[in-house]
Amino acid sequence: MRKILILNILLFCITAASAQQLPLYSQYVLNGYLLNPAIAGSDGYTSFNLTAREQWLGFDDAPQTRSFSFQSRILRRSYVIKSRNISNRKFRPSTKGRVGVGGFIYHDKNGAVERIGLQGSYAYHIFFKNDQLSFGLSGGLFQFRIREEDISYLDPGDMTIMESVRKVLYVPDAHFGVYYLNYKFFAGIAINNLFQSHLKLGNEALKEYKQLRHYYFTGGYRFELTRDHSIEPSALIKATERFTLQGDLGAKYSYREDYWAGMFFRTSGSIITQLGVRFNQFYIGYAFDYSLSSIRKYNWGSHELVLALKLGDNARRYRWLHRY
Repeated sequence: MRKILILNILLFCITAASAQQLPLYSQYVLNGYLLNPAIAGSDGYTSFNLTAREQWLGFDDAPQTRSFSFQSRILRRSYVIKSRNISNRKFRPSTKGRVGVGGFIYHDKNGAVERIGLQGSYAYHIFFKNDQLSFGLSGGLFQFRIREEDISYLDPGDMTIMESVRKVLYVPDAHFGVYYLNYKFFAGIAINNLFQSHLKLGNEALKEYKQLRHYYFTGGYRFELTRDHSIEPSALIKATERFTLQGDLGAKYSYREDYWAGMFFRTSGSIITQLGVRFNQFYIGYAFDYSLSSIRKYNWGSHELVLALKLGDNARRYRWLHRY
C-alpha cells in the first residue's frame, strides 16, 4: 500500500515537471510580465492584472491557476548627484525613468499538488533612438504542498504517507529576462527557476525531484493594415533542461487597439482562440483552448480570463521613448 501511495504522488510530480511545473498561460501577449521580469515597466504603464485559468473543465481536480500582478516604471522625477566634487555636490531632478518594478502572487493547483508563491522584480531599460532594451531580475518564494485531503486511501487505516513524505515545503528561486521592444516589434528571452531548487519531500523515491530550469522565447511583429486595423503574428517557445519543447504560434488582429481577436496553435495539441475589448483604461481578455487529442471527449476545454487596469497614456502609440 505504501508503495502505491508513493507511486501516485511521484506520478503527480512527474506530470508537473514535464508538462506544467510552472503555471500555464494562453494570453502571454496581454501580460507577458508573468513570463519575463524584464517586461516590468517596459511600456510605460502602471498595470494591474488579474488572471484566472481553468484547465480541462469537467475533470475533477483539473489544473487551476489564479494570479495577480503589478508593474510600473519609477524614478521619473528622482534626484541624482550631478557633481563628483564632494564640496560642490548638488541634487538635480532626473527624468530618465529607466527603472521598472513589478510583483505578482499566484495560486496553482494540479490534482493533489498545490503551489502558492510570490515574486518581486527589478528591470532596467536602455533607450536607443526608436528602440528599448530591457534587463530584468526577480526573486521569489513559493509554498509547495501535497493536499492530503485530496488523496483517497484504499485502506483508511494505512497512514504511512504521513511518516514518509513532507506535505508542505517553502522553496526560494530566481528568474532572469531580456526584452527588446519598439513600436512594431518585440522579442524576449527569460530563464525561470535559475536555482533549480530541490523539493526535499522526505522520501527516498522522490529525492531527485527538483525545479527544472525553464526557457521562454517570445517574439512578434505588428503589421499596420490601415490606420485602424493591424495584425500581429507572434510566437512563444518554451523549453526545459530536459529538452522538452512546446510552442504557441499564431496571430492577433486588432481594431484601434480597442478590440482584438486571435488564433494560435499549441504544439502539444491545442487550438487557442482569443477575444478582447478595451473600455478606456480597462482591458478584458478571454482565451479558450480546444484540445485536439482524445482528451477532448471528456472535458469542455480550458478557459482563461484576464482583467487589466492600465494607468497612464498610451505609451506605444506616439514617440513613447521620449516620454521619459
